[in-house]
Amino acid sequence: MLQPTYALPPLPPDAVIETVPVLKALARASRALADLKGQARTIPNQGILIDTLALQEARASSEIENIVTTQDELFQADIFPEDPISPAAKEVALYRDALHFGHRRMHETGGLIPNSTLIDLFRLLKGRNDGFRVTPGTALKNESTGEIVFVPPQDANEIVTLMTALERFVNDDAICDLDPLIKMALIHHQFESIHPFPDGNGRIGRILNVLYLTRTGLLDIPILYLSRHITRNKSEYYRRLQAVRDDGAWEDWVIFMLDAVAETALTTLHLVEGIGEQMRSVKHRMRTDWPKIYSQDLLNNLFRHPYTRIEFVQRDLGVTRQTAARYLDALAAPEDGFLKKFPSGKRNYYVNTDLVRLFLMASGEDGRG
Repeated sequence: MLQPTYALPPLPPDAVIETVPVLKALARASRALADLKGQARTIPNQGILIDTLALQEARASSEIENIVTTQDELFQADIFPEDPISPAAKEVALYRDALHFGHRRMHETGGLIPNSTLIDLFRLLKGRNDGFRVTPGTALKNESTGEIVFVPPQDANEIVTLMTALERFVNDDAICDLDPLIKMALIHHQFESIHPFPDGNGRIGRILNVLYLTRTGLLDIPILYLSRHITRNKSEYYRRLQAVRDDGAWEDWVIFMLDAVAETALTTLHLVEGIGEQMRSVKHRMRTDWPKIYSQDLLNNLFRHPYTRIEFVQRDLGVTRQTAARYLDALAAPEDGFLKKFPSGKRNYYVNTDLVRLFLMASGEDGRG
Protein backbone atom coordinates (compact mmCIF):
# COMPACT_ATOMS: atom_id res chain seq x y z
CA MET A 1 0.00 0.00 0.00
CA LEU A 2 1.27 3.45 -0.89
CA GLN A 3 2.10 5.68 2.05
CA PRO A 4 1.02 9.34 2.05
CA THR A 5 3.96 11.73 1.81
CA TYR A 6 2.16 14.74 3.25
CA ALA A 7 0.31 15.11 6.54
CA LEU A 8 -2.67 17.31 5.71
CA PRO A 9 -2.91 20.22 8.16
CA PRO A 10 -6.05 21.24 10.02
CA LEU A 11 -7.79 24.28 8.59
CA PRO A 12 -6.75 26.99 8.88
CA PRO A 13 -3.15 25.74 8.80
CA ASP A 14 -0.73 26.68 11.54
CA ALA A 15 1.13 29.23 9.43
CA VAL A 16 1.21 32.97 8.91
CA ILE A 17 -1.10 33.42 5.92
CA GLU A 18 -1.91 37.14 5.84
CA THR A 19 1.55 38.43 4.95
CA VAL A 20 2.07 41.83 3.35
CA PRO A 21 2.44 40.36 -0.19
CA VAL A 22 -0.72 38.29 0.34
CA LEU A 23 -2.69 41.32 1.52
CA LYS A 24 -1.54 43.33 -1.52
CA ALA A 25 -2.67 40.53 -3.83
CA LEU A 26 -5.92 40.27 -1.86
CA ALA A 27 -6.70 43.98 -2.35
CA ARG A 28 -6.26 43.66 -6.11
CA ALA A 29 -8.36 40.51 -6.34
CA SER A 30 -11.13 41.96 -4.16
CA ARG A 31 -11.40 45.11 -6.31
CA ALA A 32 -11.54 43.13 -9.53
CA LEU A 33 -14.15 40.72 -8.18
CA ALA A 34 -16.30 43.59 -6.87
CA ASP A 35 -16.16 45.27 -10.29
CA LEU A 36 -17.25 42.04 -11.95
CA LYS A 37 -20.11 41.54 -9.50
CA GLY A 38 -21.35 45.08 -10.11
CA GLN A 39 -21.09 44.84 -13.90
CA ALA A 40 -22.90 41.50 -13.97
CA ARG A 41 -25.89 43.12 -12.28
CA THR A 42 -26.33 45.44 -15.30
CA ILE A 43 -27.28 42.48 -17.53
CA PRO A 44 -31.11 42.30 -17.44
CA ASN A 45 -31.29 38.50 -17.55
CA GLN A 46 -28.70 36.75 -15.36
CA GLY A 47 -29.40 33.47 -17.13
CA ILE A 48 -27.55 34.89 -20.14
CA LEU A 49 -24.34 35.08 -18.13
CA ILE A 50 -24.81 31.79 -16.32
CA ASP A 51 -25.37 29.88 -19.56
CA THR A 52 -22.73 31.48 -21.76
CA LEU A 53 -19.94 31.99 -19.22
CA ALA A 54 -20.48 28.58 -17.62
CA LEU A 55 -19.70 27.04 -21.00
CA GLN A 56 -16.50 29.09 -21.27
CA GLU A 57 -15.44 28.05 -17.75
CA ALA A 58 -16.30 24.43 -18.56
CA ARG A 59 -14.13 24.52 -21.65
CA ALA A 60 -11.15 26.09 -19.86
CA SER A 61 -11.41 23.71 -16.90
CA SER A 62 -11.58 20.68 -19.16
CA GLU A 63 -8.49 21.82 -21.07
CA ILE A 64 -6.50 21.47 -17.85
CA GLU A 65 -7.34 17.76 -18.02
CA ASN A 66 -6.30 17.68 -21.72
CA ILE A 67 -9.93 17.59 -22.86
CA VAL A 68 -9.87 19.98 -25.81
CA THR A 69 -12.75 21.03 -28.04
CA THR A 70 -13.76 24.04 -30.14
CA GLN A 71 -16.30 26.78 -29.52
CA ASP A 72 -18.23 25.73 -32.61
CA GLU A 73 -18.39 22.11 -31.47
CA LEU A 74 -19.64 23.16 -28.03
CA PHE A 75 -22.34 25.45 -29.32
CA GLN A 76 -23.42 22.84 -31.90
CA ALA A 77 -23.78 20.31 -29.09
CA ASP A 78 -25.86 22.82 -27.16
CA ILE A 79 -28.42 23.35 -29.92
CA PHE A 80 -28.49 19.76 -31.21
CA PRO A 81 -28.12 17.62 -28.06
CA GLU A 82 -29.76 14.72 -29.89
CA ASP A 83 -26.83 14.50 -32.35
CA PRO A 84 -23.68 12.46 -31.67
CA ILE A 85 -20.90 14.66 -30.31
CA SER A 86 -17.22 14.13 -29.63
CA PRO A 87 -16.20 12.71 -26.24
CA ALA A 88 -14.43 16.01 -25.47
CA ALA A 89 -17.53 18.10 -26.17
CA LYS A 90 -19.59 15.72 -24.03
CA GLU A 91 -17.15 16.09 -21.12
CA VAL A 92 -17.28 19.89 -21.36
CA ALA A 93 -21.08 19.90 -21.52
CA LEU A 94 -21.17 17.70 -18.41
CA TYR A 95 -18.95 20.17 -16.56
CA ARG A 96 -21.30 23.01 -17.51
CA ASP A 97 -24.26 20.94 -16.31
CA ALA A 98 -22.44 20.19 -13.05
CA LEU A 99 -21.77 23.89 -12.44
CA HIS A 100 -25.46 24.63 -13.01
CA PHE A 101 -26.42 21.77 -10.71
CA GLY A 102 -24.15 23.00 -7.95
CA HIS A 103 -25.61 26.50 -8.16
CA ARG A 104 -29.18 25.19 -8.01
CA ARG A 105 -28.34 22.90 -5.11
CA MET A 106 -27.00 25.86 -3.11
CA HIS A 107 -30.44 27.45 -3.27
CA GLU A 108 -31.95 24.22 -1.95
CA THR A 109 -29.46 23.97 0.93
CA GLY A 110 -29.77 27.57 2.07
CA GLY A 111 -26.47 28.61 0.52
CA LEU A 112 -24.43 25.71 1.90
CA ILE A 113 -22.09 23.39 -0.01
CA PRO A 114 -22.27 20.04 1.83
CA ASN A 115 -20.23 16.99 0.87
CA SER A 116 -23.40 15.43 -0.53
CA THR A 117 -23.39 18.13 -3.22
CA LEU A 118 -19.77 17.35 -4.12
CA ILE A 119 -20.60 13.65 -4.34
CA ASP A 120 -23.53 14.40 -6.62
CA LEU A 121 -21.25 16.57 -8.79
CA PHE A 122 -18.85 13.63 -9.08
CA ARG A 123 -21.66 11.29 -10.05
CA LEU A 124 -22.93 13.72 -12.67
CA LEU A 125 -19.49 14.34 -14.15
CA LYS A 126 -18.38 10.72 -14.22
CA GLY A 127 -21.69 8.91 -14.76
CA ARG A 128 -21.26 6.56 -11.80
CA ASN A 129 -22.96 5.92 -8.47
CA ASP A 130 -20.14 5.75 -5.93
CA GLY A 131 -18.53 8.58 -3.99
CA PHE A 132 -15.34 9.10 -1.98
CA ARG A 133 -12.42 6.73 -2.64
CA VAL A 134 -12.53 3.45 -0.71
CA THR A 135 -9.74 1.54 -2.46
CA PRO A 136 -6.06 2.36 -1.78
CA GLY A 137 -3.53 2.77 -4.56
CA THR A 138 -4.14 6.34 -5.80
CA ALA A 139 -0.98 8.30 -6.59
CA LEU A 140 -0.52 11.50 -8.58
CA LYS A 141 2.17 11.35 -11.24
CA ASN A 142 4.12 13.79 -13.37
CA GLU A 143 2.49 13.73 -16.82
CA SER A 144 5.85 13.89 -18.60
CA THR A 145 7.98 11.49 -16.57
CA GLY A 146 5.48 9.21 -14.88
CA GLU A 147 7.21 9.89 -11.56
CA ILE A 148 5.00 9.84 -8.45
CA VAL A 149 4.90 13.38 -7.07
CA PHE A 150 2.19 13.05 -4.42
CA VAL A 151 0.37 10.29 -2.58
CA PRO A 152 -2.97 11.48 -1.13
CA PRO A 153 -4.59 9.84 1.91
CA GLN A 154 -5.28 6.15 1.24
CA ASP A 155 -7.55 5.09 4.10
CA ALA A 156 -11.28 5.45 3.36
CA ASN A 157 -12.10 6.47 6.93
CA GLU A 158 -9.39 9.13 6.90
CA ILE A 159 -10.75 10.55 3.66
CA VAL A 160 -14.23 10.85 5.21
CA THR A 161 -12.78 12.48 8.34
CA LEU A 162 -10.78 15.00 6.30
CA MET A 163 -13.71 15.81 4.02
CA THR A 164 -16.00 16.28 7.03
CA ALA A 165 -13.55 18.81 8.47
CA LEU A 166 -13.27 20.52 5.08
CA GLU A 167 -17.06 20.66 4.78
CA ARG A 168 -17.22 22.54 8.09
CA PHE A 169 -14.46 24.94 7.02
CA VAL A 170 -16.32 25.68 3.77
CA ASN A 171 -19.67 26.34 5.42
CA ASP A 172 -18.92 27.70 8.89
CA ASP A 173 -17.78 31.32 8.59
CA ALA A 174 -17.09 31.51 12.34
CA ILE A 175 -14.17 29.07 12.22
CA CYS A 176 -11.68 31.81 11.38
CA ASP A 177 -11.63 35.45 10.36
CA LEU A 178 -9.62 35.01 7.17
CA ASP A 179 -10.92 36.80 4.09
CA PRO A 180 -13.12 34.50 1.95
CA LEU A 181 -10.72 34.79 -1.00
CA ILE A 182 -7.85 33.55 1.14
CA LYS A 183 -10.10 30.80 2.50
CA MET A 184 -10.92 29.78 -1.07
CA ALA A 185 -7.20 29.24 -1.76
CA LEU A 186 -6.86 27.12 1.40
CA ILE A 187 -10.01 25.14 0.58
CA HIS A 188 -8.81 24.42 -2.93
CA HIS A 189 -5.41 23.19 -1.76
CA GLN A 190 -6.96 20.99 0.92
CA PHE A 191 -9.51 19.50 -1.47
CA GLU A 192 -6.91 18.71 -4.12
CA SER A 193 -4.60 17.22 -1.47
CA ILE A 194 -7.33 14.99 -0.03
CA HIS A 195 -8.14 14.00 -3.62
CA PRO A 196 -11.34 12.40 -2.35
CA PHE A 197 -12.74 10.96 -5.58
CA PRO A 198 -11.49 8.21 -7.87
CA ASP A 199 -11.55 10.69 -10.78
CA GLY A 200 -12.60 14.25 -11.62
CA ASN A 201 -11.04 15.90 -8.56
CA GLY A 202 -9.56 18.80 -10.52
CA ARG A 203 -12.83 19.77 -12.14
CA ILE A 204 -14.87 19.32 -8.97
CA GLY A 205 -12.33 21.39 -7.06
CA ARG A 206 -12.61 24.21 -9.58
CA ILE A 207 -16.42 24.12 -9.41
CA LEU A 208 -16.12 24.31 -5.63
CA ASN A 209 -14.00 27.48 -6.01
CA VAL A 210 -16.64 29.48 -7.84
CA LEU A 211 -19.52 28.06 -5.80
CA TYR A 212 -17.71 29.14 -2.64
CA LEU A 213 -17.31 32.69 -3.95
CA THR A 214 -21.05 32.70 -4.60
CA ARG A 215 -21.82 31.25 -1.17
CA THR A 216 -19.86 34.03 0.54
CA GLY A 217 -21.55 36.77 -1.50
CA LEU A 218 -18.45 37.82 -3.42
CA LEU A 219 -20.40 36.92 -6.55
CA ASP A 220 -24.16 36.78 -7.09
CA ILE A 221 -23.91 34.00 -9.66
CA PRO A 222 -21.07 31.56 -10.50
CA ILE A 223 -19.60 33.32 -13.52
CA LEU A 224 -15.90 33.70 -12.72
CA TYR A 225 -13.87 32.34 -15.63
CA LEU A 226 -11.22 31.10 -13.14
CA SER A 227 -9.93 28.04 -14.99
CA ARG A 228 -8.60 30.22 -17.80
CA HIS A 229 -5.70 31.42 -15.62
CA ILE A 230 -4.95 27.91 -14.38
CA THR A 231 -4.98 26.58 -17.96
CA ARG A 232 -2.45 29.18 -19.05
CA ASN A 233 -0.26 28.58 -15.98
CA LYS A 234 -0.76 24.85 -15.60
CA SER A 235 2.79 23.87 -14.68
CA GLU A 236 3.06 26.75 -12.19
CA TYR A 237 -0.27 25.75 -10.65
CA TYR A 238 0.89 22.19 -10.00
CA ARG A 239 4.34 23.35 -8.86
CA ARG A 240 2.88 25.67 -6.23
CA LEU A 241 0.37 23.04 -5.08
CA GLN A 242 3.25 20.68 -4.43
CA ALA A 243 5.49 23.36 -2.89
CA VAL A 244 3.02 23.71 -0.01
CA ARG A 245 3.26 19.97 0.63
CA ASP A 246 7.05 19.90 0.32
CA ASP A 247 8.07 23.22 1.88
CA GLY A 248 4.99 24.77 3.51
CA ALA A 249 5.01 27.53 0.85
CA TRP A 250 1.56 28.86 1.67
CA GLU A 251 2.32 32.47 0.76
CA ASP A 252 3.25 31.67 -2.85
CA TRP A 253 0.21 29.40 -3.23
CA VAL A 254 -2.28 31.92 -1.86
CA ILE A 255 -0.81 34.71 -4.01
CA PHE A 256 -1.07 32.49 -7.09
CA MET A 257 -4.77 31.88 -6.42
CA LEU A 258 -5.45 35.54 -5.64
CA ASP A 259 -3.72 36.55 -8.87
CA ALA A 260 -5.87 33.99 -10.69
CA VAL A 261 -9.01 35.60 -9.24
CA ALA A 262 -7.83 39.12 -10.12
CA GLU A 263 -6.84 38.34 -13.70
CA THR A 264 -9.82 36.17 -14.56
CA ALA A 265 -12.20 38.62 -12.90
CA LEU A 266 -10.86 41.31 -15.24
CA THR A 267 -11.17 39.00 -18.25
CA THR A 268 -14.70 38.06 -17.28
CA LEU A 269 -15.51 41.73 -16.59
CA HIS A 270 -14.49 42.63 -20.15
CA LEU A 271 -16.65 39.79 -21.47
CA VAL A 272 -19.65 40.97 -19.45
CA GLU A 273 -19.08 44.56 -20.58
CA GLY A 274 -18.88 43.36 -24.18
CA ILE A 275 -22.09 41.36 -23.82
CA GLY A 276 -23.83 44.40 -22.33
CA GLU A 277 -22.63 46.70 -25.11
CA GLN A 278 -23.74 44.24 -27.77
CA MET A 279 -27.13 43.79 -26.14
CA ARG A 280 -27.70 47.55 -26.08
CA SER A 281 -26.61 47.90 -29.71
CA VAL A 282 -28.78 45.02 -30.92
CA LYS A 283 -31.73 46.28 -28.90
CA HIS A 284 -31.45 49.68 -30.59
CA ARG A 285 -31.18 48.07 -34.04
CA MET A 286 -34.15 45.81 -33.47
CA ARG A 287 -36.32 48.66 -32.22
CA THR A 288 -35.32 50.76 -35.23
CA ASP A 289 -35.16 48.21 -38.05
CA TRP A 290 -37.47 45.43 -36.84
CA PRO A 291 -39.94 47.12 -34.46
CA LYS A 292 -42.73 44.65 -35.24
CA ILE A 293 -40.74 41.65 -34.03
CA TYR A 294 -38.71 43.24 -31.22
CA SER A 295 -39.22 41.97 -27.70
CA GLN A 296 -36.95 41.68 -24.67
CA ASP A 297 -37.57 37.94 -24.66
CA LEU A 298 -36.31 37.62 -28.23
CA LEU A 299 -33.25 39.73 -27.40
CA ASN A 300 -32.54 37.55 -24.36
CA ASN A 301 -32.83 34.39 -26.47
CA LEU A 302 -30.25 35.64 -28.97
CA PHE A 303 -27.73 36.29 -26.19
CA ARG A 304 -28.51 33.33 -23.97
CA HIS A 305 -28.03 31.06 -26.98
CA PRO A 306 -25.21 32.37 -29.21
CA TYR A 307 -26.24 29.52 -31.51
CA THR A 308 -30.02 29.33 -31.61
CA ARG A 309 -32.70 27.50 -33.55
CA ILE A 310 -36.36 27.91 -34.35
CA GLU A 311 -37.42 25.61 -31.52
CA PHE A 312 -35.61 27.75 -28.92
CA VAL A 313 -37.38 30.92 -30.01
CA GLN A 314 -40.69 29.06 -30.23
CA ARG A 315 -40.25 27.80 -26.67
CA ASP A 316 -38.87 30.99 -25.09
CA LEU A 317 -41.36 33.38 -26.69
CA GLY A 318 -44.41 31.11 -26.76
CA VAL A 319 -44.94 31.67 -30.50
CA THR A 320 -45.68 29.31 -33.36
CA ARG A 321 -42.91 27.64 -35.33
CA GLN A 322 -43.80 29.71 -38.37
CA THR A 323 -43.54 32.96 -36.39
CA ALA A 324 -40.23 31.94 -34.81
CA ALA A 325 -38.79 31.09 -38.23
CA ARG A 326 -39.96 34.44 -39.60
CA TYR A 327 -38.27 36.31 -36.75
CA LEU A 328 -34.95 34.55 -37.20
CA ASP A 329 -34.95 34.79 -40.98
CA ALA A 330 -35.60 38.53 -40.76
CA LEU A 331 -32.67 38.98 -38.38
CA ALA A 332 -30.47 36.87 -40.67
CA ALA A 333 -31.32 38.77 -43.86
CA PRO A 334 -28.12 38.91 -46.00
CA GLU A 335 -28.33 42.66 -46.58
CA ASP A 336 -28.85 43.97 -43.04
CA GLY A 337 -29.20 41.12 -40.55
CA PHE A 338 -26.85 40.54 -37.63
CA LEU A 339 -27.42 36.78 -37.40
CA LYS A 340 -25.97 34.24 -39.78
CA LYS A 341 -28.04 31.29 -40.93
CA PHE A 342 -26.39 27.89 -41.38
CA PRO A 343 -27.85 24.58 -42.58
CA SER A 344 -27.34 21.37 -40.62
CA GLY A 345 -28.85 18.51 -42.56
CA LYS A 346 -32.53 19.32 -42.97
CA ARG A 347 -32.39 21.85 -40.13
CA ASN A 348 -31.15 25.40 -39.80
CA TYR A 349 -29.44 27.18 -36.97
CA TYR A 350 -28.64 30.84 -36.44
CA VAL A 351 -25.43 32.33 -35.04
CA ASN A 352 -25.03 35.62 -33.19
CA THR A 353 -21.64 36.08 -34.85
CA ASP A 354 -20.50 39.17 -32.93
CA LEU A 355 -21.20 37.48 -29.60
CA VAL A 356 -19.37 34.32 -30.63
CA ARG A 357 -16.44 36.43 -31.82
CA LEU A 358 -16.31 38.01 -28.36
CA PHE A 359 -15.84 34.58 -26.77
CA LEU A 360 -13.31 33.55 -29.40
CA MET A 361 -11.25 36.67 -28.73
CA ALA A 362 -11.29 35.99 -25.00
CA SER A 363 -9.97 32.47 -25.58
CA GLY A 364 -7.35 33.66 -28.05
CA GLU A 365 -8.98 32.11 -31.10
CA ASP A 366 -9.87 33.70 -34.41
CA GLY A 367 -13.42 34.88 -34.84
CA ARG A 368 -15.88 33.13 -37.08
CA GLY A 369 -16.86 35.31 -40.00
